[in-house]
Amino acid sequence: MMKIYFAASIRGGRNDVAHYAQFITLLKNFGEVLTEHIADPHLTPHGESHLTDVQIHDRDMDWLLSADVVIAEVTTPSLGVGYEIGRAVENNIPVVCFYRKQGDRRLSAMIAGNKTITVIEYNQVQELPKILDNLPQLDNRAV
Repeated sequence: MMKIYFAASIRGGRNDVAHYAQFITLLKNFGEVLTEHIADPHLTPHGESHLTDVQIHDRDMDWLLSADVVIAEVTTPSLGVGYEIGRAVENNIPVVCFYRKQGDRRLSAMIAGNKTITVIEYNQVQELPKILDNLPQLDNRAV
């Protein structure tokens, strides 16, 4: 079964948590989502307070390095997500970043300009099923 590491903002802002839940539900059609907790509506911008920062880092790096693909929602800027993307690229794990363009905000050139990262701009969650169905990085279906 394909292992999917879904990355999205936690401490950088939780405004899109409902959006993340929809993303994770869709991704489950393609494999095991290792980071389902990102969609937990009770998870605050303070993160998982029952774990230390070291425990979170080590656990998440274990998950990341075991993943077949990283799918990142990068609309809300996050230092952690940027770090995870960098580590995935460093370890030759395919990365697909989803970005909702909003006003005059632009995606960081460090992501948008990296030729090894697939960047997909979208407007609404309703577009995601069709986009995900056509992603070559998700071609090892679990169902």
